[in-house]
Amino acid sequence: MDVLFLSISMGAGHLKAAYALKEYIEKKYPHSKNMVVDTFKYVNPLAHKLIVDGYLKTIKLNPKLYGKLYNLSEYKKGLSKVSHFISVMLSYKIEKLVKEFKPSVIVCTHPFPLQMVSYLKKENKIFTPTIAVLTDYVNHPLWFHKNIEAFIVGHEYIKQDMIRCGIPRETIFSYGVPVSQIFLNKKKKTVAKSELSLDDKFTLLIMGGSLGYGDLESTFINFAKSFREVQLIVVCGKNKKLKKKLENISYAFNKNIKVYGYTDNISKLMDASDVVVTKPGGMTISEALIKELPMFIISPIPGQEERNAKFLVTSGAAIIISKNDDVENILCQTLDNWLRFEHMKKMAKNLSMPHSGESILKLMEDLAYKFTIN
Repeated sequence: MDVLFLSISMGAGHLKAAYALKEYIEKKYPHSKNMVVDTFKYVNPLAHKLIVDGYLKTIKLNPKLYGKLYNLSEYKKGLSKVSHFISVMLSYKIEKLVKEFKPSVIVCTHPFPLQMVSYLKKENKIFTPTIAVLTDYVNHPLWFHKNIEAFIVGHEYIKQDMIRCGIPRETIFSYGVPVSQIFLNKKKKTVAKSELSLDDKFTLLIMGGSLGYGDLESTFINFAKSFREVQLIVVCGKNKKLKKKLENISYAFNKNIKVYGYTDNISKLMDASDVVVTKPGGMTISEALIKELPMFIISPIPGQEERNAKFLVTSGAAIIISKNDDVENILCQTLDNWLRFEHMKKMAKNLSMPHSGESILKLMEDLAYKFTIN
């Protein structure tokens, strides 16, 4: 079985979901051909620069503006028409790629390439069965396209919301967001802490996503100043300037502190931790849920991350920390309240979807088989 993954590098989550599924396929089908394509970069580097770089700059410099655009895209058909026009203009290279690669299944982990595939199938230019994988815990009209055989969502409530929006029930599968298999292999906390040269005490993992955005610095300082006997792990992602700054100031605090840049060792860092303090990106929270970790949410990007945060808080697996909140009170309300803290852990476990990758792989197999006999 050969699979073509079409994604966009707007943050790391969309591509990570694609590579996670690629792991499952290659484990079961070691001789298969599988390709992950950063779609805009592949079809038009200038479009990639304008759209992706523009998105990242907006998130960093004016997140409220992004939030307004996100909300407008739900209700203003004009924005959808612009997106559709761009997709049609750029789809010719995807058509050529599909015809040359001849995949058994196409998997889209971002709505922009999904729109391209939907258009190509509508015009009878390609016929490959296609799966959409939503990497956030939200529903959005940008994902609503015809000629798509399956939609994978993170939770049953998203499925019900999509049904209300007119998406056929039989095409929606609440299998969860797929994560790398390494997150399914859990180390004992004491072992993970020892391997990371950490003490055997309560540990907070502070993360700002792959780009190190958000109030990471002030959040770190607030927890580092805490009177409690806790130790801190901070992941700054690709924000090298922030990493250097936190390393320089960490010596001022009487705590065991580990500061990392971009790392592939998140699974072990989560194994060593008791709480994750994080921006609510879809992939990060999916990984934390599988590790059964309560979450303190910081700096959600207006739009999908705010909705991810609302989902987690409403479900009981997380609380939101604002910039000026008293950290001591927050720790008192959670860590000292055994019932609440245990409930957060249990809800994280309840929301987790550790078999997501296996379920999606089985769906791929079914669709590929139906395609070959028709």
